[in-house]
Amino acid sequence: MITIKEIAQRLNLSPTTVSNVIRGKTGEVSTETIKRVQKFLEEVDYVPNISARNLAQNESRIIGVVLKMLDYKYDNIFKDPFVSEMIGGIEKAVRKAGYFMMLYISNDIAEILKHISTWNVDGLILFCMLDDDGIRVKKKYRKNVVCIDTYVSDDVLKMYPDSFVNVGLDDEDGAYQGTRYLLECGHRKIGFLANTRDGVDLHRFRGYRKALDEFGVEYSDFDFFHLRAELDEIDKSFEKLARRSKDYTAVFCCSDLYAVRFINECEKIGIHVPDDLSVVGFDDNYCGALCRPPLTTIHQDAEYKGVLAARTLIDLIHGKSPEKNQMVLKPSLVIRESVKKLI
Repeated sequence: MITIKEIAQRLNLSPTTVSNVIRGKTGEVSTETIKRVQKFLEEVDYVPNISARNLAQNESRIIGVVLKMLDYKYDNIFKDPFVSEMIGGIEKAVRKAGYFMMLYISNDIAEILKHISTWNVDGLILFCMLDDDGIRVKKKYRKNVVCIDTYVSDDVLKMYPDSFVNVGLDDEDGAYQGTRYLLECGHRKIGFLANTRDGVDLHRFRGYRKALDEFGVEYSDFDFFHLRAELDEIDKSFEKLARRSKDYTAVFCCSDLYAVRFINECEKIGIHVPDDLSVVGFDDNYCGALCRPPLTTIHQDAEYKGVLAARTLIDLIHGKSPEKNQMVLKPSLVIRESVKKLI
């Protein structure tokens, strides 16, 4: 690759003049010289050395995106529409701002902590961080960090007022809206389907319980449809839960992906949605809209969540303090055809 110094020697110009033409700073460069340099650049098919430029400016122009993947749950995390839409939003915003995206996926927080301090990136976006994972990363990585869907207390966020932000959703309210809709339709025997009671699923479970309590509906631990999401068990688990649903009139599912698979398993054993069983999902991705019947669900904009996280991180990199360290988006109920009114 030809260098600016070599170009300057070939054209009998100073490296500063050639550099100014390449960067568009031509206020003190003659029109004739500009044309000479630009013609030569075309002839040699010159490509700027971005790495060298960024090194000189003490920046990489790279945003690191780290996903902590549960390998027992996913053989490919991008099969989950929510994750794909969110990553697409991040990439779109990063590219528009003139940055590049580096994606790293690991199931081991220790491995993540080991590597992040060696990465030459301008900031990090973290996803799927449970418990104190996000804080552990932040303590290790001194630059700006934005988390997505990481539940962090306000006290912890105050420790990093200008360099650590979480972009989340009011998951409790979303589940409350979906469960309340089922209750308003006359359902009283409502199951809750999820694979954990941690993170977002815990908050959605709280919303489910809140709606039941408001309507005076008693909850039993048997109402928790615990999905075993391990790759070698998930099919049998869905089949088992579908058979359990015969004792219920409705099931609230913690994701559209689970809801669609659950509906499919119910249909296999002769339980028809919504005639025999009503189902509500969460996310409002394309799976729910395309399944039959179309899925009643809780809407959240996964792509915008990614865009907002990326924009927020880039603002932090540029020295702009966040208005809030905890950005909470609002969900909404989308009514389609998977719920039957009993009253």
